[in-house]
Amino acid sequence: MTPIESTSMTRSLWRHADFLKLWAAQAVSAFGARITREGLPLAAILTLDAKPAQLGLLAALSMGPGVILGLFAGGWADRSYRRPILIGSDLIRVLMLLSVPIAAWMHWLTMPQLYVVAAVVGAASLMFAIADHAYLPGLIGRDQLMDGNTKLGVTESVAEIGGPALAGVLFRVLSPPFALLVNAATYLVSALFLFAIRTPEPPPEVMPKARHPFEDLVFGFTAIRDQPLMRPLLTMTVLQTLFSSFFAGLYLLFAIKTLGLSTPLLGVIIAVGGVGALLGALIAPRAVKWLGLGPAILWLGLAGAISAAFIPLAPATVVGGAAVLILGQIFGDALAVAAMIPAGTLRQSVFPPSQLGRTGAVFHVARGAMSVVGALLGGAAAQVFGVRETMWVAVAGMVVSALIPFASPLRTLKALPD
Repeated sequence: MTPIESTSMTRSLWRHADFLKLWAAQAVSAFGARITREGLPLAAILTLDAKPAQLGLLAALSMGPGVILGLFAGGWADRSYRRPILIGSDLIRVLMLLSVPIAAWMHWLTMPQLYVVAAVVGAASLMFAIADHAYLPGLIGRDQLMDGNTKLGVTESVAEIGGPALAGVLFRVLSPPFALLVNAATYLVSALFLFAIRTPEPPPEVMPKARHPFEDLVFGFTAIRDQPLMRPLLTMTVLQTLFSSFFAGLYLLFAIKTLGLSTPLLGVIIAVGGVGALLGALIAPRAVKWLGLGPAILWLGLAGAISAAFIPLAPATVVGGAAVLILGQIFGDALAVAAMIPAGTLRQSVFPPSQLGRTGAVFHVARGAMSVVGALLGGAAAQVFGVRETMWVAVAGMVVSALIPFASPLRTLKALPD
């Protein structure tokens, strides 16, 4: 009996010791990721008096190298055991983040060092995400993927709620550079939990090395293109990420300049999105049960796109604007997460284990590239047409994108295909 077959006989993941270790590892690292997200720019601002251009470069470096690595990481994940990649990614993040408080203590900290840390940590985080997506189906039974993804989604949502608050406390008590000591510790604990997993991982399929740098990405794209359930989801992902990224550079500007919200109030509004994401993770399995797998992905995704209209609808008053943005955060994040969980489960189910790394990398690269393009286009359009008007364009694009999969076999898919 294989490990997966044995696992599928387990009645509940609550009694699956190794899944609980994976879950604990991801819970700890999810909180750590929120500390990193806030800690590096704050260390740059408060310790090095960084300028806006330097902060922009720091943000770009935290995403850009990861997208480039994603071009090749899928093939590596498919040709290798995934758990060592997860552990190695955690340990790389530990070492890089430890360098910041050490350098600050020695008065050696510089912006170039923060650039390197942001780039390496961002790349390691993307490598972790690709390997993790491919690792889960080999750890638990196929019939438990929805339950497993739901539990992991709940953890991410809770981290989004509590992570920024924890980061704020640490920054106040320890200062940003030294708060990264705690951040490094979270990734070390994650690595220890992963090291403690005892379920044997299925061996990777023997396959030849890629003949050219982009062969693995082309393979993943071809596999998705030839899979009628996945092709519309990739198309929707590309277009929705493009238009939703319009909001990335405009949301803060709109909230502060147009609506007149204070930064503390805006922080509370954004944190409410974590509550919405938690609700979405809890809703996802019930929606699949009521609607069927495919219809749940389609209707929840469409409703999530429509809910983006809350943002440009917000009136230019503090009370009214904050209230409408809170509704948008709750409904938008809840519906988006509720759609993403069954969509991710379907992706893990329709491709064989030997293709999960390469197909997953295509989705990661597509999201990363479209995020950059969308943010640039949104900013340029806002300069010409105005912020609120550009947001309406983004909403329209997101809704049209969400309608595309309705013309696919997903419309009648009730359960995971054989």
